[in-house]
Amino acid sequence: MGTWREMPREELEKQYSPSRWSHRMGQDAVIEAHVKEMTEGTLRAQATIQTLLHIPYGGGDGERLDIYLPTDLSGDFPLVLYIHGGYWQFLSKEVSGFAALPLVTQGVAVVVVGYDVAPKGHMDMMVEQVRRSVVFIVQQYSQISGVYLCGHSAGAHLAAMMLSTDWEDYGVTPAIKGAVLVSGVYDLEPITHTYVNNLLRMNGEVAQRNSPVLCVTAAKPAAKACEVLVAVAQHDSPEFHRQSQEYFQALRSADWMVSFLDVAGTDHFDIIEKLSQRDYILTQVILNMISRA
Repeated sequence: MGTWREMPREELEKQYSPSRWSHRMGQDAVIEAHVKEMTEGTLRAQATIQTLLHIPYGGGDGERLDIYLPTDLSGDFPLVLYIHGGYWQFLSKEVSGFAALPLVTQGVAVVVVGYDVAPKGHMDMMVEQVRRSVVFIVQQYSQISGVYLCGHSAGAHLAAMMLSTDWEDYGVTPAIKGAVLVSGVYDLEPITHTYVNNLLRMNGEVAQRNSPVLCVTAAKPAAKACEVLVAVAQHDSPEFHRQSQEYFQALRSADWMVSFLDVAGTDHFDIIEKLSQRDYILTQVILNMISRA
């Protein structure tokens, strides 16, 4: 098969329909199971951990955070900022606290970002909202020893856009020490030719300025201390694999400290759901990143 530009529309739509590639169940069933798994994991976390829900980081209705805190806040603590997926138009922070339990029990704070999904939110707005959530959290908690970004699918795209942010424009220097980008989209142009764009309504210019692969900057000294993992599921589509590989290569060429992981036996959905498990490879990656910082 040639490049995505040479694909018939039907094939391109299939490539960007993650639920059609699951090895475990049909496309409707896998989405239903995904939402159920995340919801139950979030409820478990909220029943066990000290939580601050719906904390505003801006004036908009969608600009809210859920904060999961470790019991001991007397000293410095690392913070994982989780950005949910859902193709920029589904899901919410309300079902995205499932990764908190194994991290918080190790002394890590977890913040789940809410943002305005389409059609209310548009791409520039969502990227800006996540940037402002970062600014808010580092201003709110002076004892953060390091910020670790974690995003899934559309959330991996938004997390990657944080790596291309000039934080001087925002008057802060967040100590972003790590990023775990899971099954992300890093070039938005193909998306503009699929059903995914029906609600997003991106034109080429919007897609270009919000494509992390086109925004990679040479690693500054602070960025060289930031460890990035680009992860993709074994049963993600070939296009998701290509996108992940190309973004990984772009970061590596720009002298970032980046590694790549193809997570065996997973699809686009359980690759992130398993973050609720302490012994899962990506949970361990996050904890190891924190221990090395």
